[in-house]
Amino acid sequence: MIIADLKEIKGRTYPARRRTQNLVGGLSPIQAKNFAIGYVTLEPRGGQVPWHNQEQEEVYFVLEGRGEMCLGEERREVQGGQAVYIPPGVFHQMTNLGDTPLLMMYCYGPAGDVAHWKQELSGTLPKAGVDVPGLPAGAQAQCTEKPKDE
Repeated sequence: MIIADLKEIKGRTYPARRRTQNLVGGLSPIQAKNFAIGYVTLEPRGGQVPWHNQEQEEVYFVLEGRGEMCLGEERREVQGGQAVYIPPGVFHQMTNLGDTPLLMMYCYGPAGDVAHWKQELSGTLPKAGVDVPGLPAGAQAQCTEKPKDE
C-alpha cells in the first residue's frame, strides 16, 4: 500500500504566495496516469494560482476560506465547500480574498506537469491581456513576479 501523508510532503512555495503539495503525481509517492491531485494553501489577502491555462481538465475544491475564481470571461466569489470545474484550455485564476489562508485541492487529468508551475518560478508566465487573453473585468491582478531568492 502506498500512502501520501500531507504532514510529510514538503511541497513548493510559489511567487504568487501559495504552497502546493502534490498528493498524487509530481514528487508524491503516489503516481497515477489518469489524474493528479494536490493540496494548495493560498496566503491571506492575495495569495494566488495565477491566470493560466492547460490541456488537462481540472477541478478546484475549496476546503476553507473565501476566494475569487476567474474562469474565461467569468468572475465569481467561492468559499469552503464549493468545487469549480475548469474545462481544458480555458484560462483560470484563483485569488484569496480573505484574512485567513484559503485551503483548496485540485484534481486534473490526465496526469503530468502543467507549464505554469515552471513559468511562474522562472518569471516567464504569460501576462494577462498582453501575451494571453485578459482577466474578467474587476478581477484581482495576476501575479507574474519572479522569485527573489532563486
